[in-house]
Amino acid sequence: MTHALRQKVKVQPGGVIEIRSPELTPGVTAEVIVLMETGEGEPARMARVRELAELFKTTQALPQAQAISEDEIAAEIAAYRASRS
Repeated sequence: MTHALRQKVKVQPGGVIEIRSPELTPGVTAEVIVLMETGEGEPARMARVRELAELFKTTQALPQAQAISEDEIAAEIAAYRASRS
């Protein structure tokens, strides 16, 4: 069984991260995933969202995307799922 533990910590000099908790059992293997805040604010995030939305519009306007019907997409998905079972 997996147990999750979430803590916010400051990265120490040398890139060291220290986690202490009574929930951590000595000798048990733990997987650690580090998610770092980028420091960018809401305006920068929203600008990236707008850029991504514009990229989607551009991609969807390509002739290759226009040539595929919803029925063809559904048939392709059904064929893929049938091959996986």
